[in-house]
Amino acid sequence: MTNTTSFASLASEHISINSPALEANPAPVIPLPDSAIATASRHLGDVLHWCFQHPSAHAAVVVFDLRTDLSMALTQAYRHCLPDATFIDFDLNTPEQVLNSFKDLVAGDLVVLVQSTNFRMDAYRIRVELFKRDLKVIEHPHLGRMPGEQALAYIDALAYDIDYYRGVGRGLKRLIDQAPNGMIDSGEGAQLVYASPFEDAKLNIGDYSDMKNWGGQFPIGEVFTEAKDLLAVNGRVRIFVFGDTSFSVNKPPQPITLVIAQGQVVDVIDSTPAFDEVIAQIKADESVVWVRELGFGLNRTFNRERMVSDIGTYERMCGIHLSLGAKHGIYGKPNFKRGDGKYHVDVFAVTESVTLGEQVVFRDGAWVV
Repeated sequence: MTNTTSFASLASEHISINSPALEANPAPVIPLPDSAIATASRHLGDVLHWCFQHPSAHAAVVVFDLRTDLSMALTQAYRHCLPDATFIDFDLNTPEQVLNSFKDLVAGDLVVLVQSTNFRMDAYRIRVELFKRDLKVIEHPHLGRMPGEQALAYIDALAYDIDYYRGVGRGLKRLIDQAPNGMIDSGEGAQLVYASPFEDAKLNIGDYSDMKNWGGQFPIGEVFTEAKDLLAVNGRVRIFVFGDTSFSVNKPPQPITLVIAQGQVVDVIDSTPAFDEVIAQIKADESVVWVRELGFGLNRTFNRERMVSDIGTYERMCGIHLSLGAKHGIYGKPNFKRGDGKYHVDVFAVTESVTLGEQVVFRDGAWVV
């Protein structure tokens, strides 16, 4: 899922330019090893070359903070990859100074946002405004949620394998767009059946050449869709992770089984208090719990064992994720008014296999497209 609202994005911190660090007395930041910075530099160099085709003739501005180990490492990596860029410390500048750093940029220039939280400047929505000017944008938000070993996993997830992402991504899109139906097998008899064709699949594979906006949040790796007929989604799916109300990845002690009838969650088996709270909040505001997005995550760094706390990053995990709640602005549906839905909560399926039509496209923890 991209460009829609989840519990995670509903919690985007509104930090003013001149605010202090994350805490009044923050813990000391321990820099990541030089080897991690070298890895980040290599991966980001590939991203800049293959995804953004960023030539030296175009200007670049990097807005950063130094509040966390990961933000420091990525900033140092960008200094290596973009030696001629303008670097702006978010915490040491006023809103006017930050905005002024963008004023001379022209279409095709690059802006990078390295954020321990999520940069906000009053009513100015940075990425939206930059896209309006045809600027390329790389966002690294919520880095403060992923310290230590998670930071190293995040850096690994930045690796860009052009043949894998574009080959598997486009292959999945072709099969999704043609499939008359589909099925997710979660093991132990749990199967979620899509007795419907799918909406036109969207790609987040690092190829922006045919898109209006060039860039987005990194790491990348996803193809997503939803059933054309939401009522045709029935069965059971076991989930091993969900986004909770604290906007973090929540892993229950055992998978939770969702019972789905006509596109809605009608029962929950082996739930936890935290997941009950998610379901209760959705029902309180939307009456029922719809299942909408069907996400095909491609990023092989993340799996059931290797995780990060930030739900928006972990969403790229290699496997299947679904969204709970009525909100999915990418696809219009009868009786769903754009903007009416409040919730888009990502949940991650135990995935033994995925079938599109008659073709198995996922098994043994990998895509077979």
